[in-house]
Amino acid sequence: MKTQTRKRIGREISIRSFCAERQQSFGREVRHAAAETYLITRLSFELLRYLGVGYRWITKFLALGCYAMLLMPGFLQVAYYYFFSSQVRRSIVYGDQPRNRLDLYFPIKNYGLKPVVIFITGGAWIIGYKAWDSLLGLKLAEKDFIVACIDYRNFPQGTISDMVKDASQGISFVLNNIAEYEGDLNRVYLMGQSAGAHIAACALVEKAAHASAERENSWSASQIKAYFGISGGYNLRKLVDHFHARGLCRSIFLSIMEGEESLRRFSPEIMVQDHGLNNGVGSVPPIILLHGSEDVSIPSDASKTFADALRKVGVKTELIIYDGKTHTGLFLQDPLRGGTDQLLKDICTCIRKSEGAASTNEEEVMLPRRRLVPEFMIQLARKISPF
Repeated sequence: MKTQTRKRIGREISIRSFCAERQQSFGREVRHAAAETYLITRLSFELLRYLGVGYRWITKFLALGCYAMLLMPGFLQVAYYYFFSSQVRRSIVYGDQPRNRLDLYFPIKNYGLKPVVIFITGGAWIIGYKAWDSLLGLKLAEKDFIVACIDYRNFPQGTISDMVKDASQGISFVLNNIAEYEGDLNRVYLMGQSAGAHIAACALVEKAAHASAERENSWSASQIKAYFGISGGYNLRKLVDHFHARGLCRSIFLSIMEGEESLRRFSPEIMVQDHGLNNGVGSVPPIILLHGSEDVSIPSDASKTFADALRKVGVKTELIIYDGKTHTGLFLQDPLRGGTDQLLKDICTCIRKSEGAASTNEEEVMLPRRRLVPEFMIQLARKISPF
């Protein structure tokens, strides 16, 4: 009788301990979500104070709000995964500056070394945030990749040199620490979308151009197995007037880029043309540029001319243009509508080829995904998208 009583008491204690642990874990998640929401809200108000009153940007922000609301059914499902999945480690500190945080996404299979994707988010250098990449992180983790999504200071917290510095420091942190998480240092890929593609390209080209002067504990371009630029802009001098016409005021854009005289310095295409990477071509990994033909935010010519510049100096480059796709169509609308995700398929195929695997193997496992947002809402979101 006493034995049964002790067992019952033991079970009750175990149950109470388990419930208490779950409550504490849930409490931490709620506090984290609240902190992240507060951060985004505070930065939004800082930006509003800086911008002042202007018809064009107000219109863009209203369109952005409507666009987000239409795609909200999918965003909420991805947000649940982001905040509550045990496969995600959020806000790992990689530096001492504000926004020096990164998220890690892990595959379900936790054995063996995993290829690593380092991702730099987009957001017009103003509204970028690491959680925007959670949909891609989820998809790549399902394909057995470890994904590191790096946050960085946005304007007006920082200007372009701060953003490139943060991204470079985040890349260095991943390369120096990812082995602890079973990441394969021989299979590390760098990826960016939109403004993130530009920032990542700046960091990569800068490292290649100064390959002989690397500091200890830093990183080199040769450590990256391939670079993927999605819907990026790489020649800012050609884009400044285009952005102005699209609503990103010229004066604000030049403030982000530290003045007109700095446009050349932060244009990877011009850097390649002017300096030929200072004999650092051998350290540059293969470059894969992906762009939609109907992109009005950053025209696909931006990737085409960058690809031409890279090929002229001997960098192995591949250009993939998606007919009829917009700036966010490849990255958001297509994954949310389910079915076959062509962008993910092409990325995985390029990676498997670089690793010597047959492309047909990747095609066999690329199963259609379930739909997250009704088609009519996706079509309406495309029409009102500010991007």
